[in-house]
Amino acid sequence: MAEINHFEYGWITPALSYALSVLGSILGLICAGRIRTAGTAGQRAWWGLLAAWALGGTAIWAMHFIAMLGFAVAGTRIRYDVPLTAASTAIAFAAVGIGLAIVGTGRLNPVRLVAGGIFTGAGVAAMHYTGMAAMRLNGTLRYDTTRVGISVAIAVVAATVALWLAMTVRRPLAIVASALVMGVAVNGMHFTGMSALSVHAHEGQGDVTGTGMSTLLVPIVLAVIFGVVGLLYALLAAPTDDDRAAAAYLDGRRAPAPAAAPPAAAPDPVGLRARSTLGQPGTPFPSRREMPPR
Repeated sequence: MAEINHFEYGWITPALSYALSVLGSILGLICAGRIRTAGTAGQRAWWGLLAAWALGGTAIWAMHFIAMLGFAVAGTRIRYDVPLTAASTAIAFAAVGIGLAIVGTGRLNPVRLVAGGIFTGAGVAAMHYTGMAAMRLNGTLRYDTTRVGISVAIAVVAATVALWLAMTVRRPLAIVASALVMGVAVNGMHFTGMSALSVHAHEGQGDVTGTGMSTLLVPIVLAVIFGVVGLLYALLAAPTDDDRAAAAYLDGRRAPAPAAAPPAAAPDPVGLRARSTLGQPGTPFPSRREMPPR
């Protein structure tokens, strides 16, 4: 069995992975909070997609591969299968998105929360082990089933708590505290799953196909940077609850325009308007000859 080192660069990679998971959790919780205040179904879908990318794409998937920078196996290089790596991204994004849709439609209740947590947790675990299956090295990967089960249980519990926090937490301090806890849970699940792995090296040194982590690191870092910048721009550009309340207050303070007064009638001192024949334009004035005799 080959020797495995999970911290080849010391505590740099786990510290970076934890910071990334906390940042993604903060952005995801803020975006999830906007789902509850959205006025239309389109806005709820938009904020749901952003929350799924922040939680699934940044806090979970990107954190996984940053932590994998410190993973090394003695006597072999490690490469990655790009299609499987991309599939793990899609799994994380879809799992969190569907979980948010389950708990975010209708009133939150224990049944919805548990169902969303189980689905999302299973998806997160599937993302992790799909990313592990994407590794190409000169050896065979084997897993301890007990530790795999523990990692899946951690993923389900963490996902359930994350969904509950996403639907209930609103205050900034509570969001930061929740993100710190979520970062611990996500990293705990990752390293528990990694501890279940053992590598049995092959005899001889065969060619290892795939893409190196250094090559994948550039698109991953760019995706994280552009994703975080896009999320921050969307959050800063969207109106807040205070903005909507101020707009409603100003609309209520605007007085309606006064109705136009009817035109005043011209004075009629001699009572000519009372005679119907004179009240119509174009009627000739009666002459003395046409007047009846007395």
